[in-house]
Amino acid sequence: MKTTTAQLTIQDAEVLIAAAQHAADAAEVPVSVTVLDAGGNLLAFRRDDRAVLISGETSTRKAYTALQLDAPTADLVDLVKPDGPFHSLPTALERPLLFIAGGVPVHRDGRLIGAVGVGGGAPEQDHGFATAAAATL
Repeated sequence: MKTTTAQLTIQDAEVLIAAAQHAADAAEVPVSVTVLDAGGNLLAFRRDDRAVLISGETSTRKAYTALQLDAPTADLVDLVKPDGPFHSLPTALERPLLFIAGGVPVHRDGRLIGAVGVGGGAPEQDHGFATAAAATL
């Protein structure tokens, strides 16, 4: 019998957005939150009215990077430093990756089903908000 892993749904995306926003609100940090499905397609996005405009772009690129490499962006920062093994990766692709903490892959039943990205706070804050969101699923 073949088993199928459920994909990331719009309802899941709304839960991720709400959880990340709740964590950021508790810390009084205005952020943008992006949720992508396993194909890199935008499922949900929300920017706090007070968040800096660039946070929308950074949250999306963080989610995309976490999705493409199936790893939290916080774990990848050292790999792209000038002496790191992937130092040219940030500019090697048509769609740029962003190696700043705040992107987290989302898994279900051991399979990658999407990613959440948060931008607007300090990198460690964004990572915490994204991690808290991913833990809700």
